[in-house]
Amino acid sequence: MLLHLSTWAEIDQYLQRSRSIVVPIGSNEQHGPTGLLGTDWLCPEIIAREAHKSDDILVAPTFNIGMAQHHLGFAGTISLRPSTFIAAIGDWVRSLAVHGFEKILFLNGHGGNIASIEAAFSEIYAEASFAKRRLGFALKLCNWWDLEGVAELAREQFPEGHGSHATPSEIAITQWAFPDAIKSASYSPRIAPTGPIREALDFRARFADGRMGSDPAQASREKGGALVELAARSLVRELDAFSRESVPH
Repeated sequence: MLLHLSTWAEIDQYLQRSRSIVVPIGSNEQHGPTGLLGTDWLCPEIIAREAHKSDDILVAPTFNIGMAQHHLGFAGTISLRPSTFIAAIGDWVRSLAVHGFEKILFLNGHGGNIASIEAAFSEIYAEASFAKRRLGFALKLCNWWDLEGVAELAREQFPEGHGSHATPSEIAITQWAFPDAIKSASYSPRIAPTGPIREALDFRARFADGRMGSDPAQASREKGGALVELAARSLVRELDAFSRESVPH
């Protein structure tokens, strides 16, 4: 089920059979000369929606703006400050928890989000800890590339030039889902440099076309489809295992 295409009554019925939900979360930021700005939120959304086609899982609306301050040197990037991002995640979680959701899995598509998502979780857990009460629900962060088997398949598909930003694997997934939006460009060098991530102007100076260690020209719809199929199956298993964990009341 997709939460935004359901009525409140349908969600009420869903909660009678499951207390779990998947929240795709990512970022709207540059992905080199050929990567779509929405790549980091599109990838987890594509995978989650593919998973819901074959299993009775509920997918929340995608949290599509993340912590991407280092990409603000490129047109189209939209970023939240870490503090804003953490606060917004807290409100999303509290909204879902008040309805009775007990297992909230964030499927993440942006490495720059990880620290802030984990900090948001810690803030929420701390509220219960300082009040000496049980929280009644649990949170889980899962990066789509860490789903079982996905990293291995990506290494097989792209043994050289996968990199860490504007990667061929993430661009391949968007190519599979949006074939009419496929872009092409000449890359120089073929494999982009790597280095530290700091503020926006430093990033732009180090990585002129927006890539980090990657050769996105290797991406293809076929490779993207294989990644989505595997990731969707793995997400179903990941959510099932998380759902089976006991939560004290």
